[in-house]
Amino acid sequence: MKRNQWMLAGASLLLAGSLAACSSSTASNNTKAEGGDTSAEQTKLVYWSIDRHDSDFIEQKISEYEGLNPNVDIEFKVMADNYAQSVDIAFSSKQAPDILRVDTGNVPAWVKKGYLESFDSYITPEMKSRFESVLINEKNMVDGKIYTLPNIGQFWRLIYNVDLFEKAGITEPPATLAEMVEDAKKITEAGKDSGAYGFAGNFKSGSGFERIAHPITTLSKTEGTEGFNFQTAKFDFGMYKETLEALRQIVMDGSMMPGSESLDIDPLRAQFAQGKIGMYFNHSVEPSVYKTQFPTEIRWAAALPPTVDGQQNGASQVISGSYLAMSKDSGQKEAAWKFIEWMYSDEVQIAYQEGGYGVSVIPSVAAAAKAPDIPGIEDFLPTKYDGIYPATPFTATEGRLEGTKKMDVFNRYIFTGGDLDKDLQDLNTRYNAALDKAKAAGDTTIEAQPDFSAASLQGSLVKE
Repeated sequence: MKRNQWMLAGASLLLAGSLAACSSSTASNNTKAEGGDTSAEQTKLVYWSIDRHDSDFIEQKISEYEGLNPNVDIEFKVMADNYAQSVDIAFSSKQAPDILRVDTGNVPAWVKKGYLESFDSYITPEMKSRFESVLINEKNMVDGKIYTLPNIGQFWRLIYNVDLFEKAGITEPPATLAEMVEDAKKITEAGKDSGAYGFAGNFKSGSGFERIAHPITTLSKTEGTEGFNFQTAKFDFGMYKETLEALRQIVMDGSMMPGSESLDIDPLRAQFAQGKIGMYFNHSVEPSVYKTQFPTEIRWAAALPPTVDGQQNGASQVISGSYLAMSKDSGQKEAAWKFIEWMYSDEVQIAYQEGGYGVSVIPSVAAAAKAPDIPGIEDFLPTKYDGIYPATPFTATEGRLEGTKKMDVFNRYIFTGGDLDKDLQDLNTRYNAALDKAKAAGDTTIEAQPDFSAASLQGSLVKE
């Protein structure tokens, strides 16, 4: 294997040098065996990724694969920036990699552009059955064909400071929104001497509200996520009403950390590590953060999100969907597939989770893998109440939206108040008008699923 190379973002540099080495047209050559009497065909595969955090693991696994398959040489490159642009350039210049890392949002677009080869002609029934419960249209599949499979996901939890809870006389994490509001108030009162507050959110980020609302709403309700009702195929932001009211109440109670409206995630983590925050929401990367980036002496834990009324009617949304794909332009598709198949094997994926690189959404892996040696990770492992939702048309819709985006409307209400019912109705009107435009333009083909219920997602990521 050629060692991992960090590629520059500039398109001109990319075309001038790096891509030339990646051409699949030169993927095979004859290499003389020792003694010079015989020759063996050496198959070269080029593999691109955007992930830096797991590059050492990937290099190790590539070396193992090459050891098992001496006639295969895999060139692995991690792209520094502008990955999607680099992929566009590579395909337009006929110098695309054989194997490439894909993000969920890229799959439909890259299939439409003719970049990706369907797995359908290669995947065995046995392998397909391992992924049946986690195959999602427009995340893994397009028009019924499989183009990528998932591996890990973001499992969302309420993260809380055990020390502050005990100081405030709270014995367990909140099960309802009302308890969350009350607990935040108690923690703030008990933490006056140390400047601690009951709740915080990284509302500077466009996803700040979503990090709180999506876990609560999806576990509470059954109709959809991202403000989209799958049963009607319409946006209905009323699903967030109770969560918005709870956050507004936390602000009015003085329980929200001051400055949360301009707080980013790392400064929030730093404050939490110092014992200044009672609760916040985030996903399964946090244990690694507090092991390496923000080491802390506080006792902390994580729990399933509270719900509107204490009932777990739906499934807490897991962000997942895609991992490896195969180039349609590859001249070595059989060899590329064999490597992809091996990378998706339980053996490799179990090692991936146990190495601490991510929490698997593959049920057979979740059942067999041990928890990584990372304090707190056990609270983020899959439960029966976690699930992967179908794709929504949110991105395509917001790209055609006129007026203020939902995040700005929600943040304004949380921190300054207003007429929430009026705001929600206005958002519904404008987002559904934009959805109609997106449908007319062919940006989405989503249709109503009258029988959809998030309750059916319960148990999909774990084996009973």
